[in-house]
Amino acid sequence: MRLSYFAILSLALSACVGAGGSAAPTTTPTLVPTPLFREPSQVPPLTLREIFAPRDLSGLRLDPSRLRTIIATGDVMPGRGVDSIIRSRGDNFLYPIAATRALTADADVAVINLEAPLVEGCPHTPGETFTFCGRPQTTAMLLAAGVDVVTIENNHIGDYGPQGVVETVAHLEAAGLAWADRDTPALLDVRGLTFGFLAFNAVGETIDREAMTERIRALRPQVDVLAVAYHWGAEYVSVPQTAPGVANDDPVEIAHLAVDAGADLVIGNHPHWVQAVELYNGKVIAYSHGNFIFDQMWSYETRVGVIGRYIFYDETLVGVEFTPVLIENFAQPVPLSGEEAQAVLTGMRAASEELAGLLSGR
Repeated sequence: MRLSYFAILSLALSACVGAGGSAAPTTTPTLVPTPLFREPSQVPPLTLREIFAPRDLSGLRLDPSRLRTIIATGDVMPGRGVDSIIRSRGDNFLYPIAATRALTADADVAVINLEAPLVEGCPHTPGETFTFCGRPQTTAMLLAAGVDVVTIENNHIGDYGPQGVVETVAHLEAAGLAWADRDTPALLDVRGLTFGFLAFNAVGETIDREAMTERIRALRPQVDVLAVAYHWGAEYVSVPQTAPGVANDDPVEIAHLAVDAGADLVIGNHPHWVQAVELYNGKVIAYSHGNFIFDQMWSYETRVGVIGRYIFYDETLVGVEFTPVLIENFAQPVPLSGEEAQAVLTGMRAASEELAGLLSGR
C-alpha cells in the first residue's frame, strides 16, 4: 500500500513524540569555521616545477606575519678587476650593487660568500692574478646591499694567510656584519625565530665528514632554521660533480649528509656557473648560484648568476624564487628580464632534471 505524503509526515511526527507526549529535543549541529590561515604542516611540499614556475603563495592561505625570507647570491669577489672598476669610479664601493641592492635588501636575512680577505693596503692588481684581496671599505658595500651574514669558507679567503682572515673578521665585526665558517656559526633572531648559518670549504681540501655532521647536529637544537653554505665541486659545469685533485668531495654526497644531519637549506657556490637544484628529503639544495660580484667577463656563463629567495613559513620552506642577473662592466650584476631571464631558469631546470635522472640510477 502506498502511503500519502501526509501519512508519512504524520508517522514522522509521531516518532518524534516521547512517552510524556512531548517532542524529543533536537540538536543544532556545531559549525566549525575554516581557519583563516594554514599551519606549516598543512602546506603541500614544494616541487621542482614550483621552484622554476615559481609557486604562487597567494592561494595557500599563509599568515603573512609568519613568513620570513633568506636571500643568497653567487660569489662575491671584491678584488682584481672589480677593485679596478671601483677605483676608476673614484672609490665608489656602491657601484657593484647599484642595480641589485633593492633585491638583496628585500629580505629578513641576506647571506653572501666573500671570496677574498679584506686587508688594509690591498694592492691594485688588475691583471690575471689569482691571489685575491679586497679593501676594508667593501663592508660599506655589503651593508648598503642589506647583507646580514658573510660566509668565509672558500679557497681564496686565506690568500693573505691566517692574519688576513683575522683582519677580515675584525673588519666584518666592526661593521656589525655576522660571519660564519666551519667552527663559528652565525645566529640571527628574525622576529622571534632563530636562523643559524654554518659554512664549509671543499676546494683545495677535503671536508671532514664526521666533524661537519657533528657541528650541524650540535647547532640544530639551538635554531629554528639552519642553512649551511658550501664552496665545492668542479668549475664551469651545470651539474654538480667532483674536480679530481682540486675538489675531490662529491657535492651531492656532502649535501645529503648535511640534510641528514639537520640542514633545512643548502647554499652552494664556487663553480662560477649556475647549477642544478635538488629536492632531497623535502629540503632544497641549490648547488651553485653562479657569480654575483666577480670580474669573469670572458664568457656569458661566468657572467650569469641568480639571486635566490628562500621563503620560510615558520620553520618550513614553502617557496623559492630565482632572479637571474648578468654581470656588466667587470663588477656590476644587473637583473635580467623577459626571454633572457627565462632562458637562465630553463637551463637551471634542465640541469636539475638531468641531476634527478642521474641520482635515480644510483
